[in-house]
Amino acid sequence: MVAVMATQQEKAERFLAMHRSGQPLLMPNPWDIGSARLLAALGFAALATTSSGFAATLGRPDGAVSRDEAIAHAAGMVAAVEVPVSADLENCFADEPDGVAETVRLAVAAGLAGCSVEDYAKRDDAPIYDRGLAADRVAAAAQAAHSGPVHLVLTARAENYLHGRPDLAETIERLQAYQEAGADVLFAPGIRAGADLRQLIASVDRPVNVLPGADAPSVAELAAIGVARISVGGSFAFAALDAVIGAARELREHGTYGYLDRSRAGRQEAAAIFSA
Repeated sequence: MVAVMATQQEKAERFLAMHRSGQPLLMPNPWDIGSARLLAALGFAALATTSSGFAATLGRPDGAVSRDEAIAHAAGMVAAVEVPVSADLENCFADEPDGVAETVRLAVAAGLAGCSVEDYAKRDDAPIYDRGLAADRVAAAAQAAHSGPVHLVLTARAENYLHGRPDLAETIERLQAYQEAGADVLFAPGIRAGADLRQLIASVDRPVNVLPGADAPSVAELAAIGVARISVGGSFAFAALDAVIGAARELREHGTYGYLDRSRAGRQEAAAIFSA
């Protein structure tokens, strides 16, 4: 039987339907095509790129990737897997709404099922966009994401907690504004406490994504709170890099090969997946 490839619109529709309060979609963030294929083969129903993980593959810090590089990277993942892929597009590589809309149009053209836009302005003196401009940027992104034949799933991110402004009330007000501007999913990275998440989720009527930290509630606890999606950001990528650093230090500093035992199972699983 010949497999029927899902269209971009079908993937986008399926991706949006996966966002169910209390039944969170577990959406890991691969950092290259190989990790995307591995995670899809391990049973994850959707994937998202990671700006920090991708930048690390280029030997750069987070935020040092261009729009063209990010779009090409995302398009490569779309071509490599059959599951829906969403792209971490940072601030959509633009300050003004028109530039944000152009980035989202490029995301649609890349075959993505979703993408994100954040309100981090990448400036030390004013790290977060003014709320009015931020909402206008989300509105422009939503118009570009939803006006064509594909309803790209747009995630709007409030970045206060990552940039020295841990104000829950103000963050909720921002997410409410982004909801009204047309976002499909809401995300405030850095909010992890159960009580804060309950208040946030009760204050909006869009699915909410959570980025867990070591002190975050478990997946079951987040489900009970009403979380609709859980992503991991760059943590899988940096866990992989930590394994490389550990192996390199063992070889250089001790002249031993204990890392070979740890790598054997990974090699076998990867070989089976990549040859399938």
